[in-house]
Amino acid sequence: MAEMNITFRQIRYFIAVAEARSVSGGSSAVGISQSAVTDAIRTLEAETGVMLFHRHAKGVTLTREGHQFLRHARSIIDAIADMQGGVGREQDLTAGSVRVGVTPVVTGYFLSDLLSRFRRMFPRIEVQLVEERRDYIEHLLINGELDLAVLMVSNLEERSAIDHEVLLRSECRAWVAPSHPLSDVDGLSLADLENEPVIALTLDELEGLIDGIWSKFDHPPRVAYRTSSMEGVRSLVGTGAGITLLPDLVYRPWSLEGDRIIAKRTRESLPTVDIGIAWRRLTRHSEAATLFMETVHEHRR
Repeated sequence: MAEMNITFRQIRYFIAVAEARSVSGGSSAVGISQSAVTDAIRTLEAETGVMLFHRHAKGVTLTREGHQFLRHARSIIDAIADMQGGVGREQDLTAGSVRVGVTPVVTGYFLSDLLSRFRRMFPRIEVQLVEERRDYIEHLLINGELDLAVLMVSNLEERSAIDHEVLLRSECRAWVAPSHPLSDVDGLSLADLENEPVIALTLDELEGLIDGIWSKFDHPPRVAYRTSSMEGVRSLVGTGAGITLLPDLVYRPWSLEGDRIIAKRTRESLPTVDIGIAWRRLTRHSEAATLFMETVHEHRR
């Protein structure tokens, strides 16, 4: 097998384009000309032997192989960041543990890379994860049974007792099958979706958050199916059984069956679904908890 000649620069440009969903946005993020970024991506695709992006008039989307490569690319960037700033710090900590509350969406779509990085940097710190509902996690934080929590902070209730910091603001878009008539509509509006059968995801309070968006714009959805299965939503949307409105955090461009799913922005400026880290107000954090928070901040960059 021929040796690949992939550079750190190419990986940086690839991640920037993937996150911006356009070459122009990616080039702005890294401060390099579009032509240089385009050349780097083409070289990267030639070296890997796979197409990493679908190109279309409004930008780019990752292919299946592109999603796989993005995960590896981010791991490489994290490993280099660990070398530059984190190596050796764990030698100052002989032992420790940190108790972190998480909600199901965070477990499935946000946590794995963060935990992997933390364990590489601090292998002697035990991370004790507690997956629960958001309201119960708030209760555990206030009672001192958790050090930290990573969860959707958009609907925190005990704000007088809990501090938080937003780590990710995830845009909500409408998901449709490529065969759906709305897939080719420019400037899609929530009003265009009013009479469409909606697939509602009940996982981790997402249904309530999305219902709030529909209500805010006075466009009540016609719910055809409710399910707590993320893959169930993708399968139903992919086969054209309905549409859904969900944050980009959980978006994947295909179902398990291989059916394509298109995510479309709406004309309305929709509220974001925010993921954040939370802790009990006025808490003095342990060294392990402090190191976990620092890693979260580095991971966000």
